[in-house]
Amino acid sequence: MTVDYNTLAKTIAALTEGETDPVALMATVTCEVHHADDRFNWTGFYRVTEPGVLKIGPYQGGHGCLRIPFDKGVCGAAARTGEVQLVPDVDAFPGHIACASSTRSELVLPVFDGTGALIAVFDIDSDLPDAFTVADAEALGAILEQVFAQ
Repeated sequence: MTVDYNTLAKTIAALTEGETDPVALMATVTCEVHHADDRFNWTGFYRVTEPGVLKIGPYQGGHGCLRIPFDKGVCGAAARTGEVQLVPDVDAFPGHIACASSTRSELVLPVFDGTGALIAVFDIDSDLPDAFTVADAEALGAILEQVFAQ
């Protein structure tokens, strides 16, 4: 099953309409995205809880890392730079944190609130190499903006 981003965006918009609690929004987005595509093995948020630190938020899949500093791993790179991290081979990413040994590729998107402040990163792992595309990043980025930057 491959994700239909149009339908996914409409579903998430309907489910999150009027909700303002960021954790409730993260839980809903995670669930819907995780079950939308067979490539997505681990899906979830790491929240900015203090300067330079991400802590695990709502997620689907096996256990994740509980705490990630901004200077470590793919999630830290997304938080530190504010840029999408599209990693076709996690073993080739300097400083990759192996929360799950089966992960082969990763897509991490920074999540900003309506004021432009970084509130989290959205992390999707796949057991397949080179599983993610720029189109995935763009579509998911648009969904995250729709939900969190309003």
